[in-house]
This record gives sequence, C-alpha cells and structure tokens, in this order.
Amino acid sequence: MKIKIVKALPKYLKPKPDSAKLGFGKHFTDHMFTMKYKEGDGWYDPVIEPYQLLQLDPTAMCLHYGQEIFEGLKAYRGKNDEIYLFRPMENIRRMNVSADRLCMAPIDETVFFNALKQFVWLEREWIPREPGSSLYIRPTMIATEAALGVHPSSEYLFFIIAGPVGAYYAHGFGPTKIYVSEEYVRAAPGGTGNIKSAGNYAMSLYASRVASDMGYTQVLWLDARENKYVEEVGTSNIFFVIGDELITPPLGGTILPGVTRDSVIKLATHLGVKVNERRLAMTEVIDTIEKGTLKEAFASGTAAVISPVGQIYFQKKEYLINEGKTGALADMLYNEILQIQYGIKEDPFGWRVQID
Repeated sequence: MKIKIVKALPKYLKPKPDSAKLGFGKHFTDHMFTMKYKEGDGWYDPVIEPYQLLQLDPTAMCLHYGQEIFEGLKAYRGKNDEIYLFRPMENIRRMNVSADRLCMAPIDETVFFNALKQFVWLEREWIPREPGSSLYIRPTMIATEAALGVHPSSEYLFFIIAGPVGAYYAHGFGPTKIYVSEEYVRAAPGGTGNIKSAGNYAMSLYASRVASDMGYTQVLWLDARENKYVEEVGTSNIFFVIGDELITPPLGGTILPGVTRDSVIKLATHLGVKVNERRLAMTEVIDTIEKGTLKEAFASGTAAVISPVGQIYFQKKEYLINEGKTGALADMLYNEILQIQYGIKEDPFGWRVQID
C-alpha cells in the first residue's frame, strides 16, 4: 500500500521547542499519518499530511461507546544521528489484539510498520539530541461511523502523531511513593485490562486523584475478585525483588502485557537473575518488607522505562522499601535498556530497529 506524503509548507512549520523544557505530551510534530477504514472496502487513503484538527460527526461512535485504542512507543537518536525504534512490532501486534477485543478493524502489520517508519523518518528532525530525550509516538484508532446504537462501528480512522519528550527523570533517577487502593480496581477478569483502550485509563483517574491528594505518585492496583493480589502500578507493570528472585504478577487477562515488562524479564534472565512470574498477595509484600527480604521494587513502562518504588502506603500505614532508595537491580536494568535503545551498546536481542 503506497503512502501519499503531503509536506507542510515551510511557512507553517512549527518552531522546535527548547529541549530543556520538553516535558511530556506538550509539543507535537508538523505532520501526522492518517488512514481510513470502511466495512467492505478495508483500509484506504494512507497519507502523511500536515498536523491538523480531526473532523468528527457528533454521533461518531468513539464519542459514545468507547471504541478507541492506542499505543505508545518511542524513537531515539543515536550518537551518530542514527534513528532507532525499540521493539516496534510488539506494539503493532498488541494494537491488533486491542482491536480484536473491541471488535475493531485489524491493520496489516507490514502496512502499519511502513507507515510508522516513513512517518518517523519524515519527522526525524523532531527527535531531540539531549541525553534521555526521545520522540514519543502515539498510534491511535477511533470508531467514526455516524450512528447511535450499540454495535461495532463500520468505519474507523487510524492516525499516528508524535512529539518530542524530555528525560523522564530530569532531576535524577529517584524512587516514587505509591498508594495501594483497596476501594477501587483497574480491571476485572473477562474485561479489557490487557489492552490499551481509553476507558481503562479514564476509570483510573479517580483513585489516582485520591493518591495524589495524599502525596503519592501512583496507585498500586489489586485484583478485582479477591482484592488482595498485586496487579499493576499506575499505568505500568510492577516488579519486586524478594530474596534472590525478581517477581512480577503473571499475565492473566487483567494486566497489560507491557513491552518494557517483557524486556525487563528477558534482560534480567539474560543477566543471570532468577525471574518468577507468580501471584503476589499484598500481605506477602508487607510481610517481606517487615522481614527485610524485600530488597527493592520498581515499575516498568514506555515513558519512564524503570520507576523505582521507595515507599508504599497500605491500610493507613507507610512502609519504606530499601530505605526509600533506588535499588541496584532497578538501576542496572534502567541503564542497560537505555543503552540498547540509544545504540550505545550491543543489542543481543535484536530489539533495536534502525530507521533510514
């Protein structure tokens, strides 16, 4: 499928933001990729065009029935101006899993990947040169059929936008404080916890506000059925180092299969760390903290890569982990993954994909 490219006129190109003040999700590039779908016709009109507003009918089904999915990945600039993506096929495959779960139209992997490559290459000057910074990429699909009544849409819009983002830890790699929610849950068995859909994030906002009001950075979610087993933290996967094991909850339909999560598991195993995917009750977490066998905890995700956890609030009590400091394994994994992403060191897994 040939992609049409319509470049923005020079007079409409945006000034590049100050690389020291990028933040996250505040700035966007000059172009976007769009492609439409209609039942019976399939996907058509793939085009990279100037960034612009979307035009939607007020009855567009994404506005009423939640058929919206998205992905998040990054492009990185190497030391000699090479442009890299990190495990992009995993994001592409995961988006199609999300599409299937919400009865949306899948996208051919080759078409998706070619669109991603051409879009990133066109916008390569937007990839920052500052250490730790990158170009965040947001592929999204929305239902656009103009109709009311609950049913799968017959029309969709797929688009890709991107924007430069700064180093997540602009002031140093430090631990976060997390709040264990026993009143609210993120996902239930048989639901949509294993996909990236808008509704999953909307329903997390209230508990996140409760945590924030109490001075905590993220919410640690427990399972919906028994309200006792650790599942995720914020919008990330969670890991604990207990004894000589790296432990993370198993994927079971309620946990997002994070690309960084999978990378951490594979990298840790490669480095000789014993990894155990098993259910972990919150009472066990507290017990191991009190016994001193829980050495460190951290979250994993695209935005931060690794987020050390220094403190947990559970049942009206605060617990320090590793004296509130970043653990050695979290620090090592963070640096190892970043060096692979930026082309600084050898990639033994074939995760790094160069764009040219």
